[in-house]
Amino acid sequence: MSPGPSASQESPFPIPSVVPIFPLPNVVLFPHTYLPLHVFEPRYREMVHDASSRGRCLGMALLKDGWEDHYEESPQIFAQGTVGRMVSVKKMSDGRYNIVLQGLRRCVYEEQEVSTSYRQVKLSLLPEDKSETLDSPLLVHLADAAKEYLLSQKADDQYQLISSGKMSDRVLVNSLSAGLDFSPDEKQFLLESETLVQQAGRLVDLIRFKLPTPAQG
Repeated sequence: MSPGPSASQESPFPIPSVVPIFPLPNVVLFPHTYLPLHVFEPRYREMVHDASSRGRCLGMALLKDGWEDHYEESPQIFAQGTVGRMVSVKKMSDGRYNIVLQGLRRCVYEEQEVSTSYRQVKLSLLPEDKSETLDSPLLVHLADAAKEYLLSQKADDQYQLISSGKMSDRVLVNSLSAGLDFSPDEKQFLLESETLVQQAGRLVDLIRFKLPTPAQG
């Protein structure tokens, strides 16, 4: 199935209305982040090959519990995900690929009947929250919680990046959502936030929950 007309005129990259999806049990892609992936299954090699000449867009989808029993078929996915653009595609000598996806937009998936070995979906792009900044108290709470957690994990590089203040609030929130060691379901919970403020609030709560208590040292 060839991609339909562009689903978005606002993105700096045209987003087709129909894209392949890459369903995985432990990966959630966020807008404004980059995701490296190693592609080795034959059906997903075909997917990367086809997408490379058809807009370079893929939808990342999180598999729901119970996927193991139906992995070779079409196990259930969460309906909301993020469409990304392949900004790097490197084919290896044995046919596998190393790719890097740039997260573009949150979207809702509607599965399509296709003849390809990989699944494809029709995209409904979700409205973008136009707010680019958090109010000062929430931003301070988020930064303090993130720094405390990263120090407890001895994640010095991430700590320095957060402390630099070089990221916009939107990139900061999405980078922390993607980069901290939350469970896939927790990351999906963050992805499904309706606003930047809601996502930041959920992020603070999840980080605080993971912080060691004084008794734990």
